[in-house]
Amino acid sequence: MELRQLEAFAAVMSTGSVTAAGRLLGRSQPAISRLLQELEAEIGYPLFARSGPRVTPTEQGFLLYDDVERALAGLRQIRDRAEEIARGQAQPLLMAATSAMAAGLVPTALKRMEARSGAARIQLRSASPERVVHAVLNGAAQVGVTSLPLEHRGLTVHWIGQAPCVVALPEDDPVARHAVVPVSALAGRRLITMANPFRLRRRLDAALAHNVQALGTIETNSSINALAAVRAGLGVSVLEPVTAYGAPLAGVAIRPIDLDIPFFFGVITPQSQTLTPACQAMADALAEAAAALLPGFVLHDACEHSALLQSIYGDDTPVMETPAL
Repeated sequence: MELRQLEAFAAVMSTGSVTAAGRLLGRSQPAISRLLQELEAEIGYPLFARSGPRVTPTEQGFLLYDDVERALAGLRQIRDRAEEIARGQAQPLLMAATSAMAAGLVPTALKRMEARSGAARIQLRSASPERVVHAVLNGAAQVGVTSLPLEHRGLTVHWIGQAPCVVALPEDDPVARHAVVPVSALAGRRLITMANPFRLRRRLDAALAHNVQALGTIETNSSINALAAVRAGLGVSVLEPVTAYGAPLAGVAIRPIDLDIPFFFGVITPQSQTLTPACQAMADALAEAAAALLPGFVLHDACEHSALLQSIYGDDTPVMETPAL
């Protein structure tokens, strides 16, 4: 399995055609086709279904693409780092964050760091919580910012943030006149909610089940999508507060609700690596940014992570009664 074969495969997946992949890589269409055939012969199954000049990825092709994309990104990172070393440049701070954190919290934290120590070189990638963990564990990211809890060995949790979920409504919605929205006022409305049943969605459903009889639901994997759907008048959304306050949309009103649904998040780093001053400064800046941004924010010590894990996925005992640090 050669690098040229993987590059050809990734280029065809990205562009949708062998001809376009050839233009992208500066190779002829027959050369790209040959590289794909060699790769398929080596792995033992087809990556594309062919119909004349058209190619369609097979199921196996889609499954392999994620790993190939990460491997090529890692190689590009090595190339970039080699050039940086040759120029005497320091390594950039590599960060991975969920979409909520990348949009709603990280920019504010970076601005705080910049005000203290000047502009820094940052590489920020957004991904699902599971992908953030994977990036931290495999060294693709030095710092991860994600929702919690996460039961994974090999990670250091630096702090745990807690803030109450909020409701997003169209700005002209009569319910938005409330300073604190009664959850009963959401009855009979369509709810725009999160798709992943194993994370925040689980607690949202449990909290709302006895209080709100929804007209229907729209599921999405992103709070930004939920806010956009609210702005379009498709319904209301009870969602995490980081996106709601950190990346607000015009035309959408954000209000607290009279039902406490805590959202937990924090900073993770690889347990096997020594924490650099830049990583520590980033972790501190993120905690400060969260405290400034989120009403009702509580900062918990990392030692409470196991208790949090048990309370959410175990016997449903009350969560974190300790005061803020």
